[in-house]
Amino acid sequence: MTQVNGNSDVTAEREGLIHDWNEESTGWTSEIQLNDETLRDGLQSPSALDPDLGTKIELVHLMDQLGINTANIGLPGAGERARDHILGLATEMRGLSITPNVACRTMIGDIEPAAEIQQKVGAPVEICAFIGSSPIRFYTENWEVEKMVQLSSEAVAFAVKEEMPVMFVTEDTTRANPETLRALYGAAIDAGATRLCICDTCGHASPTGVRKLIRFVKGIAEEKGVDVGIDWHGHRDRGLGLINALVAIEAGATRIHGTALGIGERAGNTEMDLLIVNLALTHWIDRDLTALGTYVQKASDAIGIPFPDNYPVFGSDAFETATGVHAAAVVKAFRKGDAWLADRVYSGVPAGMFGLEQKILVGPMSGKSNVSWVLEKNGVEATDERIQRVLEVAKRSKHNLSDAEVVAAAAS
Repeated sequence: MTQVNGNSDVTAEREGLIHDWNEESTGWTSEIQLNDETLRDGLQSPSALDPDLGTKIELVHLMDQLGINTANIGLPGAGERARDHILGLATEMRGLSITPNVACRTMIGDIEPAAEIQQKVGAPVEICAFIGSSPIRFYTENWEVEKMVQLSSEAVAFAVKEEMPVMFVTEDTTRANPETLRALYGAAIDAGATRLCICDTCGHASPTGVRKLIRFVKGIAEEKGVDVGIDWHGHRDRGLGLINALVAIEAGATRIHGTALGIGERAGNTEMDLLIVNLALTHWIDRDLTALGTYVQKASDAIGIPFPDNYPVFGSDAFETATGVHAAAVVKAFRKGDAWLADRVYSGVPAGMFGLEQKILVGPMSGKSNVSWVLEKNGVEATDERIQRVLEVAKRSKHNLSDAEVVAAAAS
């Protein structure tokens, strides 16, 4: 017999309560790594503020607490302030499990300041060397494939000579020609890159495209006879950022990029917080996630981007209900003394897994169960007369009542 949320729970008692049509994820053996882009790609959001170094350090500590493996902490070529922050963050990360990486164009001049930072820190700083790869970008920039291959090879070779781990990144991979990708990735592998990053820079990809592309890039590495990591970096212009990230894992990607709240250019990036939620619910990761809400709120405050009330899991509405039928079921579960049941009877995400809880409200669509529960929680006896008085007020209201308003209505 085990304990679940303080309740006696025999496994057999739970069997059959939820028929799960989702595919089982048993047998998954590869480690899924996470790369947090909040402090680099996330800050490219037109609405984002650039936090001070102390706040960034706090965010990195929360990332580390959540088991996030790596974090992109800036672009050295962006100027002195960016380099100062990168140095401070990389130095702080020496004492953490999470490791730093930085974004650089495939130019030696971009990588040189990163190499200097690594020397000062005395610990590896991964280079994320990026270059455009799609024909539409080549046409716009008047680029030639041969020149891009040369720049990529020289940049990666320089970073490797400086003893820096290298992830080679092709921008707009999801709209690039196979021949161009084969040339660019092949040159990067030959020059010593240990990771290849597939980027859905413009949020173009569908799940079908993700599967095909990851298999194609894995094939390039296999042809070269090397074992390289495969990264997936997705955007959500079509609203597919999260599902594409999960599909990328199934297709063989070993590290997934994301940002807190999905912030980033235009409509943003894959939501790191929701990615972690889904990895936990799919049993692809197993760790304490009670700090995930703190991470999301801290990022929101630091970057100045609020998240909507109906944001999954961490929005204020996520685990609240004022609807009579729904609330009645949750209340019945609570009255059984069963928090496990209350967390699942009307929720596909257990609130307790993330340090949160179900909440019953009273509003225009509420019934007696709502009122009774709220009154009792506030130490007021739920008589029929009081319940009726509250419902009369609630039914006339355009909004859900606060607990104080419920108590006041009961006493009127």
